[in-house]
Amino acid sequence: MNTLEDKKIIMCDTQLKSRGILSSDVLRAMSKVPRERFVSSEHIEAAYNDGPLSIGSGQTISQPYMVAMMTEALMLKKNDKVLEIGTGSGYQSAVLQEIAAHVYSVERISSLAEHAGEVLGSLGYSDITIKVGDGTLGWSEQAPFNAVIVTSGSPSVPETLMAQLSDNGRMVIPVGSRNHQKIIRIIRSGNNFSKEEMLSCVFVPLIGKYGWDEK
Repeated sequence: MNTLEDKKIIMCDTQLKSRGILSSDVLRAMSKVPRERFVSSEHIEAAYNDGPLSIGSGQTISQPYMVAMMTEALMLKKNDKVLEIGTGSGYQSAVLQEIAAHVYSVERISSLAEHAGEVLGSLGYSDITIKVGDGTLGWSEQAPFNAVIVTSGSPSVPETLMAQLSDNGRMVIPVGSRNHQKIIRIIRSGNNFSKEEMLSCVFVPLIGKYGWDEK
């Protein structure tokens, strides 16, 4: 029977490298972060499976490939300041922190934010700052950001988040209907924003002033 560490190695080989994840930084981060610490006890053995898992409150921890692909699309550098919209379990935050300088993460569900903070703290991630709030508003006090990642599906790209990108900043966000989205990468150059469609996906809805209504 494979140990969790074995499963993590298999995940990196069969789910990430074989699907075209090439960034050595992303592969290193994914091979280091213990995904099993971010799921409930009932899901530990499935932590490295090729799919999302429920974390309660109607939210999920994303499929490992999706975490890796979106992280790679951000083209992170070690001195980057990153804004994450949707802390969730904290797993994506940890992967980002393995590469970038500091992660600012916004989560609207206080119980998830609290639990993620506890897990991240227990693992020694000291450069991740979490707050509870409406993620569609971003975090203007800490802007601008070199990279912004949104981990839930939005009906459109919130202008609030685009405005908080630094020059040459990158944003990755799922955009579409409640039931189907496409990952969009946005790169800022001065006052111009280039947009590139990447792949189809299904995320939980982005709830907030510039996202979906909760109902």
